[in-house]
Amino acid sequence: MKAYLAILYARMATLLQYRAAAFAGVATQIFWAMIKTMILTAFYAQTTASQPISLVQAITFIWLGQALLALLPWNIDKELEAQVKNGNVSYELVRPIDLYSLWYARAFAIRTVPTIMRCIPVFIIAILFFGLTAPISWTAFLAFGVSLIFGSFLSTAITTLIIISLFWTISGEGIQRLMPHVALLLSGLTIPLPLFPEWLQPFLSFQPLRGIIDIPSRLYTGVIPVQEAFYYLGFQLIWILVLVGMGRWLMGRALRQIEIQGG
Repeated sequence: MKAYLAILYARMATLLQYRAAAFAGVATQIFWAMIKTMILTAFYAQTTASQPISLVQAITFIWLGQALLALLPWNIDKELEAQVKNGNVSYELVRPIDLYSLWYARAFAIRTVPTIMRCIPVFIIAILFFGLTAPISWTAFLAFGVSLIFGSFLSTAITTLIIISLFWTISGEGIQRLMPHVALLLSGLTIPLPLFPEWLQPFLSFQPLRGIIDIPSRLYTGVIPVQEAFYYLGFQLIWILVLVGMGRWLMGRALRQIEIQGG
């Protein structure tokens, strides 16, 4: 375990150097949050139908989503991608470490460090200037925090699966170009999931990407009562275990048939 924690720490320290990128990300995310807020405000002003969440809750969903944008599994570690493509992954295979755990640790760093660097300024600016509401209670805030941690592990498991898929592709560009759009839509960042059509809700409620942003946001705003938090935390935990198990199984299959050419 010490080896993987050391790898995680080293990768986090490296990612913390990209402060200019984090600043640019903060500016971009605030801009998009303002645009989406105006669109939602116009939508609520023109509709007379009853909505599943209030305008204030919907706007909170938007700001939380933008603050946590980097948590979504929309990109992968380019160094790991290069290792698979050029065959240098063979060097990792001769080391006394578990390759899945190594990749999971690196993926966790790429998911959490940019998120932390961006979300804190976005939260502060949104609260001070754009009316982002506080959690409805301290218990809701605690449930939100635990759910966010689970969401980090869930997103990392999905990111690791994407990396493993490179063993079966020539370039890996297909899934990497498709995944950002799928993640943005099904996580509730593009449109809060409660606002999707009723006939689509059973699917949206079951798929794992809602565990990254949608469930924490519902706990934060009180759409999910605190009394039901354990059910949704269990939902996240089950998907983490399923996706980690799937990743380990696929990793085992990939390593049994991998061929490294060259010398």
